[in-house]
Amino acid sequence: MLSGILERVLPASQLRSPDDLLDDLDLSTGDGRAKRSAFWTMLTLSALIAAGGVLTDSTATVIGAMIIAPLSTPIMGIALGIVRRSRTDSVRTVVLGCLLVIGVGVVFSLVVPGGYDLLQNGQVAGRTSPGLLDLVAALATGAAGAVGLCRRDVAAVLPGVAIAISLVPPLVVVGVCLGQGALWLSAGAAVLFLSNLLALVFAGMVVFAASGHGVPDGDGAARSGRRPRIVLGALFAVVFVLLAVNTTATVLIAVWTHRVEEAADRWIARQPDASVTRVYTASRTMHVEVRAREVPPVGSLLADLRGRVPDRLVIVVETTRGEFVEAGPVGR
Repeated sequence: MLSGILERVLPASQLRSPDDLLDDLDLSTGDGRAKRSAFWTMLTLSALIAAGGVLTDSTATVIGAMIIAPLSTPIMGIALGIVRRSRTDSVRTVVLGCLLVIGVGVVFSLVVPGGYDLLQNGQVAGRTSPGLLDLVAALATGAAGAVGLCRRDVAAVLPGVAIAISLVPPLVVVGVCLGQGALWLSAGAAVLFLSNLLALVFAGMVVFAASGHGVPDGDGAARSGRRPRIVLGALFAVVFVLLAVNTTATVLIAVWTHRVEEAADRWIARQPDASVTRVYTASRTMHVEVRAREVPPVGSLLADLRGRVPDRLVIVVETTRGEFVEAGPVGR
């Protein structure tokens, strides 16, 4: 049954030769000088475009940077090298490429005005809190890209893969956040990039091996291929744990926010012509924005929330007129 599925996904009549695939993914083969020149030129331009798109919060510009970004080529080259158990310059190219894009982000961060809230920018906020669904999407995208590389008849899907997988934009966000001193946001974007990179390598390894690009197992081959697999597995496990923790935290915050919204609606209903306009979280503080001529005592709101949200969660009531009422921790 499995062989039948593989034959449908990777029909032998449409598979590219190992030499063709190696020529596409290894920048050191063939006319290596021209390949490297094209790679670094397009990567630099894509980083500049992505930085401009991120700082102007322009989705269309960021998508344009994704389409021309060549970083997935050496990443897939890593996957092919592991499957073939051969040494390539792909790892070095990826590392240097990452440093280049991060550096562009740091330089562009100098134009960000002081006191600017990075999370107000959708391009930044959307890349600093990755979850498990991002990893699932990246695995599927990596598989699509590897199939597109292996088959001659579906190469047209590769631009779509470039759009779907986020490589250069999160690295730019890493640089921008580093330049602004937002280390936690920078770390979040770095985790997103690392999860996408590992997903590409893992999916590429599976597809390349299934399409017959691997080498027969032998004692020497097994030893030479064991170390990269162990390193990849360890990194994948670490990223999975980080994404699982962040996903859990995101779900819990959503649950607590909903409970605060319900309690705040009951609390403000005592006042005529009053309503809750927004509830949002910042760090360990839950902000409740209300529209009211007079704010009722907040003690009853805290009492209603005890046992339903963490005791250390601080509730701050804000009015639409800009007045703040510090309600304090729920468990006090």
